[in-house]
Amino acid sequence: MGGGNEVSGPDFALGIDAASLSEGAPLRGHVGGKDAIMVRRGDEVFVVGAACTHYHAPLEDGLVVGDTIRCPWHHACFSLRSGQALRAPAFDALKRWRVESADGKYFAREKLPAPERRHEGAAPRSVVIVGAGAAGFAAAHALRTEGYDGLVEMIAADPAEPYDRPNLSKDYLAGTAQPEWLPLRDPAWYRDHGVLLRLGRRVEALDVSAKRLTLDDGADVAFGALLLATGADPVRLPTPGADRPHVFYLRSLADADRLIAGSGGARRVAVIGASFIGLEVAAALRTRGLDVHVIAPESVPMARILGPELGAHVKKLHEDHGVMFHLEDTATEIGERALTLKSGGTVDADLVVIGVGVLPNVALAESAGLSVDKGVLVDEYLQTSAPDIYAAGDIARWPDKITGENIRVEHWAVAGRQGQTAARNMLGGKERFDAAPFFWSQHYDQVISYVGHAPTWDRAEVSGDPAAGDCAVVYYNGDRKLAVATLGRDLESLRAEVAFEQAIGALAK
Repeated sequence: MGGGNEVSGPDFALGIDAASLSEGAPLRGHVGGKDAIMVRRGDEVFVVGAACTHYHAPLEDGLVVGDTIRCPWHHACFSLRSGQALRAPAFDALKRWRVESADGKYFAREKLPAPERRHEGAAPRSVVIVGAGAAGFAAAHALRTEGYDGLVEMIAADPAEPYDRPNLSKDYLAGTAQPEWLPLRDPAWYRDHGVLLRLGRRVEALDVSAKRLTLDDGADVAFGALLLATGADPVRLPTPGADRPHVFYLRSLADADRLIAGSGGARRVAVIGASFIGLEVAAALRTRGLDVHVIAPESVPMARILGPELGAHVKKLHEDHGVMFHLEDTATEIGERALTLKSGGTVDADLVVIGVGVLPNVALAESAGLSVDKGVLVDEYLQTSAPDIYAAGDIARWPDKITGENIRVEHWAVAGRQGQTAARNMLGGKERFDAAPFFWSQHYDQVISYVGHAPTWDRAEVSGDPAAGDCAVVYYNGDRKLAVATLGRDLESLRAEVAFEQAIGALAK
């Protein structure tokens, strides 16, 4: 989850020489013992909290863009002016202090209260959100942050309150993150902010014209505006033996808890699939001390997405931590204590984890007659083919300006940002979804950051050395730059994100 930052540097309450502040370069310090950064933008100076409110990354290592600052780890974005968290995956605002100029110095004065907003203008009488993942929670949070005071209701098949799903395959599965770290909000938040939760409930039908949902318990729920954020489900393998009790998929908190319980009595585990989820699971279970074997059909893990150089580095990183690979191979049968491979070999395993991808859960949208094509089709404002119905997250397929195609991605940060955009558009905004897709993947002590979207590419330019934990890979299709992956280059990743967003903005005009 990241550790808290210790107080260091100058006390801004005592004053900082104006001449020592470089434009757009955060200065780390504190205000009477409260950690903070000071940032100068033109004639204005801001003092805000020093740590990202998501995983507590040091914001002095982030990137200042206009009057915002972006987190170096997971690309959350904050307003320097209001402290507000503008983009997921962070939701809590930064502390901020009033700044005063006197005698050639800048002084941090009293702490400022969080700005209050009240929505004015036309708004739906109620907003119903189907799904309680990244997109669903972000939408509910944004509605209240924007000052909407109408009914907000979240309906989800998952019985757990919204939680930090990316952590399931990382620190939580490894046993280094506590269960209380996972909820995105304390239960009191939903009560205090008037967000009604219907958990453990499935929506059986959507009547578009009547603006009504029918739930699996027979309840009818009317809506003024609707967000579909139904997420995705794991691809289930038809492999004989895949239904055995020691075979697991990882998608939900309940899945993670079952897998953790199962790993307690296991010594050897087989992971089918060398995807991001598969290899993150492998790393987590190695941290728990299990012998891990990875079985996958490709010759280099993740080479199709990251390229052979970075893929080979990830493979060696796992091998250095004791993971055994069985590549260019597949499991043809899962037995009680061993897997049979297509190559003729076997792999002993007390526990099996399957991670071979997910499929968007579009059944509700399709049965309601919404436009569906490998996802729920939405416009640049995330509205579906029906008025007042939006889609976000893993199911949304939106027009991407960089590739010139409709795309769908399965990234946590993207889902959260789409939920925020959809919420603002429900309130009458005309906000295009123009964020560049971003995700991160953790493997032991190394994190890969990926900005953009390159489902296919014909050229990859590598700079730096993956083995040294310091590299960048730029993916092209012809002369068009589609994506950038980095290892140990947080600022370069942030700058790539800004460049993509500027290109998207230019193409949208």
